[in-house]
Amino acid sequence: MAERRPNAVMANPPPQARIPVRKTYKLYVGGQFPRSESGRSYIVRAADGTPLANAVRSSRKDVRDAVRTARGAVAGWSGKTAMNRGQVLYRVAELIEGRRAQFIEEVAAAEGLSPADATAQVDRAIDRWVWYAGWADKISQVLGTVNPVSAPYFNFSIPEPTGLVGVVAPESSSLLGLVSRIAPVVVGGNAAVVIASESRPLPAVTLGEVLATSDVPAGVINILTGLRKELVPTLAAHMDVNALDTWGVPRDMRAAVETTAVENVKRVTRPPRGVDDRYDWLDDHRAQRPEWIAAYLEIKTVWHPIGM
Repeated sequence: MAERRPNAVMANPPPQARIPVRKTYKLYVGGQFPRSESGRSYIVRAADGTPLANAVRSSRKDVRDAVRTARGAVAGWSGKTAMNRGQVLYRVAELIEGRRAQFIEEVAAAEGLSPADATAQVDRAIDRWVWYAGWADKISQVLGTVNPVSAPYFNFSIPEPTGLVGVVAPESSSLLGLVSRIAPVVVGGNAAVVIASESRPLPAVTLGEVLATSDVPAGVINILTGLRKELVPTLAAHMDVNALDTWGVPRDMRAAVETTAVENVKRVTRPPRGVDDRYDWLDDHRAQRPEWIAAYLEIKTVWHPIGM
């Protein structure tokens, strides 16, 4: 019988169980992924209460930093041709399509949806982004016009972007609602500071990763996560924000937020009367309209003498 040595090394050791790499969720500001200057985070839970991740809890300073970054991106983005903006935004849809499986998994976990329902949400979000991208070089023809005047002048009405828009994303629809509110803002040449869904922020953070690998210039879209009661009043009061989308503002905060926005005559976009947060974002006829693009455009009138 062969002698067994006590320190012999096993020829085929059993495989070790692999520990998956956990994802670290961050903000998306200026094309980068910073943590909050406060260092805070909060637990994001699935629809069944299971912890999913720790998301960044942004501070008021993070809002101010994002606004400053977005303001710096307005001139470059609005100065691009409409056709070029449409091409850049179409590329975003291509990248979302490439990460479709990941978005389906995140939406299903966040909203407690079946795989089929989550797939419908993600597919509609991709299609809606493409739909809005296609309006980039068409909205001017719809809103602009040559005005008849009884004088020796040409008179043109031309739409221009409002500038910097603060977007409070819908709470109940983590991806489709988010896309439905961001796309009409940026397609017209505006920059956006977005406060993502408080309870379901993870698809928004993943969208930031998509934007970072797209051709959208840094600073055009900035995504913050955190508590709405802390972030929304700061965004609404900021004097460098030109318009505010209040779709995701809690009902008990809307009056105060709109009052604050009056201080620098912000353009405020509200949900239709009687609509709560459980909006049917799958309804293309209601949630996908050129009027949402027009809500963030200003009409400039130009007079030009005839014959000169």
